[in-house]
Parts: sequence; structure tokens; C-alpha cells
Amino acid sequence: MNILVVGGGGREHAIIKKIKENKLVNTIYALPGNGGIAKDAICVDIKATDIDGIVDFATKNNIDYAVVAPDDPLVLGAVDRLNEKNIPCFGPKANAAIIEGSKVFSKELMKKYGIPTAKYEVFDNMDKALEYIKTAPIPTVIKADGLALGKGVIIAMTRKEAEDAIVSMMQDKVFGKSGDHIVIEEFLEGPEVSVLSFTDGKTVVPMVSSMDHKRAFDHDEGLNTGGMGTIAPNPCYTADVAKECMEKIFIPTMNAMNAEGRTFKGCLYFGLMITKDGPKVIEYNCRFGDPETQVVLPLLKTDLLTIMQAVTNETLSDLKVEFSTGSACCVVMASKGYPVKYDKGFEINIPDEISNSVYVAGASTKDGKMVTSGGRVLGVTATADTLKDAIAAAYEKVEKISFDNAFYRHDIGAKAMKILEER
Repeated sequence: MNILVVGGGGREHAIIKKIKENKLVNTIYALPGNGGIAKDAICVDIKATDIDGIVDFATKNNIDYAVVAPDDPLVLGAVDRLNEKNIPCFGPKANAAIIEGSKVFSKELMKKYGIPTAKYEVFDNMDKALEYIKTAPIPTVIKADGLALGKGVIIAMTRKEAEDAIVSMMQDKVFGKSGDHIVIEEFLEGPEVSVLSFTDGKTVVPMVSSMDHKRAFDHDEGLNTGGMGTIAPNPCYTADVAKECMEKIFIPTMNAMNAEGRTFKGCLYFGLMITKDGPKVIEYNCRFGDPETQVVLPLLKTDLLTIMQAVTNETLSDLKVEFSTGSACCVVMASKGYPVKYDKGFEINIPDEISNSVYVAGASTKDGKMVTSGGRVLGVTATADTLKDAIAAAYEKVEKISFDNAFYRHDIGAKAMKILEER
């Protein structure tokens, strides 16, 4: 089989490494891929948002199956266009990807179908939004409606911060057209949990839960990033919570999308908060999370490509999807200065004996060597029977990797360990 994977980050590297385990796979193409992915797939310099280019390449290279991993091409209709050329895909069509593409849509979907989430108001007029915020409960959460590279959410701890967020989104257009509409919602409290799920529109199969670490520095200090590390499973996601999520959130969301004529087939990501009133949805994503994928897929025992094809063919209920009972930890190594300003072009040295556990996100090739080209450079994952051992093994591998200006958090998984120790 010839496989095409759209995207070029650590998430895509993890997907490619897992798909490679299938013996029927001959060639994997990554569009655009990166300097690290080039060791596991043939990278082609076509941007993930170049839908015409992707479709043209797929038709000319006899692609048997395509995986569209990032949010942008999904929202732009990459799956629709590839399907028109009779190329089967893993990923939702554009009318279902809107569940991430529009925060207004997803909030109104939850309201209409009684899916638990934070209370909210929607605004397309800045003056009305500023008037509302004068009496709104503080802290509050301000969200740009559309995609904003995962950065379109601001938690305002004061009324001034809320006002500044509204102006920056709606007047200054810091997130472009994504700020034409905004959602102002209730600030929820409780532990956060990420649950990725496979769904074919008929069946929902949740994957192992995970805990992301968004802040740049130890002790959850510094700016929000795309994710500095993850662990799985999340100790806050107990069997009782999982049961409640399945009954009140996962299945109702699948059914709601079906009822709206927007059947979702692919990976539906649930960003949850476990509040005192039970689990509530913070956000939906229409694809695998990054860096959650880098801990979830290493624990997957069932063949990934087989699952993906079952999703496409709507036969997921016929498949037994199994995960390891162990734990995983991923530590992200970034460039000093991320997520603001950082230098690039430093050679990356990864020993061969740990390369299978390294998922490269921001690297290119220069003079035959792999060099840094992004803020988050790579993720280092380890699995073990216990979380404690997985964390220790991940950091042991981190110590063996080197590139100039590297930095990483030293406390990935510490919060989860504390929860486990207090039980």
C-alpha cells in the first residue's frame, strides 16, 4: 500500500511510525513532513494547506489511503477533495471538521443537544462584548471563533485583561478573521483531561486519556505553548468519570453531529474539565492532539492503519481496539525563547538506539544533517509498567539528545504523580 500523511509535526511523525508497523505498507509519503520524518517517510515539499497540490500529488502517485492529520486542511476540505478522486481517507469532511473550525458552532451544538459545557455568550460586535464584560463574572474565558494555531483562547483574570483580549481579537485582529466572532464563557475549575477517540459515526472508541502540560516552564509558569509534554493515562480520568463521559458527552456528541447531517469520521478529540458538577467539554478538536498523540499511540496495541480503515468503512464496531495497561511520558525539547522568539539552524544529535522513541516536530535538513527549524523541536517518549518508571525513562533519553539552545521542562508528570501518591 502507498500511504499519504498530510502534515509535518511531531503528531504526524508518531502516526507515521505507528502506520509503518503494518506489513502491507510499502511507501509512506509525508506532505510536507520535516527533517526527522524524512527518516521514516518520503517527504514532499507541499504545504498541508495546499489542497490542490495534495490532491494532484495523490492522484499521480497511486495513493491507496490518506491520513489528513492537521486541523487546517481538514477544515479546508482536504478529505472531501481526496474522496472525489476515490482516495479513501482518515479524517472528517469539512462539514464535520467545523466542530473545531468554529467555536460558536461547537458551543451551540452542545447547548442544543444538552452536552455539558461552560455557560457562554457569542458576540460579533466589539462594543456589545465590552459592555457585557463590565458585569460578567471574573475570571472569564475569551475565545476567537475560528482556528488560531491553538492560541485563540485567553483566560482573563481581571476585567482589564478581558477588555484587552476583546479589543485584540475583534479590533486589532491578532488572530485574523478568527476574531470576527468571539465566545465569552464561564471560567471552569478542575483538572483537565484530554481524550482522543476513534469514531466512524456509529461507534465511539475512546483512546487512553492523557494530561497535557501547556506552560513553557516548570511549575506551570510562563506563557502557554503548543504543549511541553504529556503523560498517559491521566489519573483524574477514573473509571466512573469515563463512564459518565461516554454516556453524557461522547455518544451524545456523535449523535448530535449525525442529527445535524455532519457525520464525524476520524479522530474526535475531547478537551474535558472534571468540575465539581461532573465532566464538561472545554473544546473539541477534529484531529489527533499534539503532543497527546505521542503518548497515546505508543500504548496502542491494535494496528493503527487497520483501525483507520475500519473508521473509513464504518466497521469500527467489528474491531477490538486494545491499549497497553502501562503508562507513557513524552517530554518536549524546545528552542530557548519559545513560544516567542528563538534561533534556528542548530544541528540535532539523536543516538540511533533511542531514535524510535523520538518524534520530530521542528527540524529541517541542511548539508545532510538534521537542524532545528521550529520552536518545539522534538518529543521524547518512553513507556513502562508504571508512570514513575515511564517518566524516569523519558528523561533518561532526553539527556542523550543534544542541540544548541535546547530547553525542556523538568516536571512533566509531576502533577500526575502527586495525585497518584495522595490516593
